[in-house]
Amino acid sequence: MNRLTSLDAFRGATIAAMILVNNPGSWNYVYKQLGHAPWHGWTFTDLIFPFFLFIVGVAIVFAFSKKIESNAPKKELYIKVIRRTLIIFAIGLFINGFPNYDFSSIRIMGVLQRIALCYLFASIIFLTGGIRWQAMWSIIFLLVYWVCMEFYPVPGVGAGLYEPGKNFAAYIDGLVLSGHMWTVTQTWDPEGLFSTLPAISTTLFGMLTGHLLRSGKTPVEKTMWLLMIGNAAMLLGAVWHGWLPINKNIWTSSYAVFMGGLALVSLAFFYYFIDVKGYKKCVQPFIVYGMNAITVYAISELGARILYIITVTMPDGTRMGLGQYLFETVYAPFFGYMNGSLAYAITYVIILYLLMLILYKKKIFIKI
Repeated sequence: MNRLTSLDAFRGATIAAMILVNNPGSWNYVYKQLGHAPWHGWTFTDLIFPFFLFIVGVAIVFAFSKKIESNAPKKELYIKVIRRTLIIFAIGLFINGFPNYDFSSIRIMGVLQRIALCYLFASIIFLTGGIRWQAMWSIIFLLVYWVCMEFYPVPGVGAGLYEPGKNFAAYIDGLVLSGHMWTVTQTWDPEGLFSTLPAISTTLFGMLTGHLLRSGKTPVEKTMWLLMIGNAAMLLGAVWHGWLPINKNIWTSSYAVFMGGLALVSLAFFYYFIDVKGYKKCVQPFIVYGMNAITVYAISELGARILYIITVTMPDGTRMGLGQYLFETVYAPFFGYMNGSLAYAITYVIILYLLMLILYKKKIFIKI
């Protein structure tokens, strides 16, 4: 089967959105949909991470199916999986520690670390069983997480709570990651260990979707199945929300199901209009982003930190980071604070696109 251009575009659009919401001119001036939901519920920003994990799952099927069909030894595939997992996890640690690297308090988990773990477990599940096996594990992870969150009595807290720092996921992270969690809270981590279980299910949903896309169904039939299953999953997640709140910070099982459904519906549109109808020119920037997704994300994170490490001395003698300086002196005066913060983020996305465009034209695709 030929490469799915729609998947590259979907991946690129997701990464571009991730960079956009991660890099406002000022965190004090962010439109509601460009920030995470305070706790329960969801915004546009809360779609981005599950969409990327879903795409990872789809890509696993296409990448490894070709290897298996060409009779590649399973041992080589396992080695590749472990190597890629370690590299992605290490890049995440490198970004977390930059530039000081205080290993006594460095945050262990993070976006790339969660991607690495989800890729690892999803790949192993793919290589050890068929579609039913993969579907079974996607359900098991969701139910195990929900049962533990709902019924395990956390010491000093009790069972069934889903409050910040007062739930089973935070309890496990406190036992394992104490002193190495998100600096904003230090008591729980939005990319913690235990909440990675339903995130693996999100990746497995993408894997099951990959099987559908590689099936012998016609393109229109595939599109209809994506839409039907996606809407059913969204409905199930919304209903489950009545008992288990949709929450990105602790990646609740209802959140995984709802966002998996939304990812299916979104991919259906990308697939139909790009791969079926052939409308590719209008999404070329997303394709450019999608071909070096992890690379551009890592560069964006390091670049954002550098912009605040480099300081500028103001006329009154105070110093501020270069990023803040640009926002305060260029973007805010011209666009206003809210729109200026957004314009700063858009500029950042465009600059990184131009960098990735150079790599794309030179056919440099960094395979991690």
